[in-house]
Amino acid sequence: MHDAVEVIRAKRDGLELTEGQIGWIIDAYTRGVVAEEQMSALAMAVYFRGMTRGELVAWTRAMIGSGSRLSFDSLPVKTVDKHSTGGVGDKITLPLAPLVAACGVAVPQLAGRGLGHTGGTLDKLESVPGWRANLTNAEMLAQLGEVGAVICAAGDELAPADKLLYALRDVTGTVEAIPLIASSIMSKKIAEGTSALVLDVKVGAGAFMKTWEDAQELARTMVDIGTDAGVRTSALLTDMSTPLGYTAGNAIEVQESVDVLAGGGPQDVVELTLALAREMLAAVGRDDVDPADKLADGSAMDCWRRMISAQGGNPDASLPTARFDHQVTADRSGVLTSLDAMGVGLAAWRLGAGRARKEDPVAAAAGVIWHARPGDRIRAGEPLFTVLADDEARLSHGLDALADAATISTADADARPGPLVLGRVAP
Repeated sequence: MHDAVEVIRAKRDGLELTEGQIGWIIDAYTRGVVAEEQMSALAMAVYFRGMTRGELVAWTRAMIGSGSRLSFDSLPVKTVDKHSTGGVGDKITLPLAPLVAACGVAVPQLAGRGLGHTGGTLDKLESVPGWRANLTNAEMLAQLGEVGAVICAAGDELAPADKLLYALRDVTGTVEAIPLIASSIMSKKIAEGTSALVLDVKVGAGAFMKTWEDAQELARTMVDIGTDAGVRTSALLTDMSTPLGYTAGNAIEVQESVDVLAGGGPQDVVELTLALAREMLAAVGRDDVDPADKLADGSAMDCWRRMISAQGGNPDASLPTARFDHQVTADRSGVLTSLDAMGVGLAAWRLGAGRARKEDPVAAAAGVIWHARPGDRIRAGEPLFTVLADDEARLSHGLDALADAATISTADADARPGPLVLGRVAP
């Protein structure tokens, strides 16, 4: 027989929790037997003491066991999913899922909503008229069989313990605990039932993990959890010091994603989409297919249109446009040496593209467009940013966040961007 105080003391004192202790406390907390203040104390003990690999396996397994598990074993093709730790202008899931599906692999992409300065995939897609995020398990399985790709909301039955613990971490200063971040992400992804998983772990100013060391630790922890659960898992560490593409918002990021699927789009978005697609295809033994060919021949776009239509969306409908806009021009000529991802993300959030609380609505048409990227030469008076909002009062809040986001050097600076993919972590 276990009790909460015994488990808290053991972790507080640096002891390794047993599988029995972990299984009991996750189950008891989910059922309301363990009080919020007791779980808060345990979360803080984990924050300071960390977890061993064995504890993480048991913790993640208990989180998965708190709900149901999906299975895609009935599909005739292998499944692979991608998870990003979140960034600014990170619309990669939108072109990536149909692209990988066009290569003959099923992509069950359970996505989330944005909170704070990072955008949410579901929020972006909901700017497409008619598109719906909530599917039953049967609808999801049918769409995977017919289309090959689905992007939808995770049901409440997947790892319900995580939802409770996530809310608790948010108000107890334990969000940054790497074991809790890793088990939160991985419990949902493993419960989702995919056979392989590729992680896009962002690092830099606009990312949750600001330093290379923290990003690498998170990537390694998640890869170990996935591997121990029998899911083939790898991670790419990617740069988030500069926002991706030229847009941060909802409808404007959908448009940029469609541009990529049409064979154009920003070079960095295309580059990262292809890098992740190749990693996903290799994970399920389909590295005989070059995803670049599927972008070029239009089959990825065809898959996108079928995916949007299958969820009630109209791929030909006009996307929402903002009621108000304001342009920021360069105050001097020179080379754009930096574009701060955090500043851009905060601006998009304040303009209405993001939310401060989970229940807040988002404005589909709000956001930020930047007209130059680091390394580009710009002249005084040329447009630097365009801010978009449905509420005119929000424009000034967005502009305040952008005040120091762009740095223009009048000297002959070499500001060519560094590599987008900074490293790889595999079992």
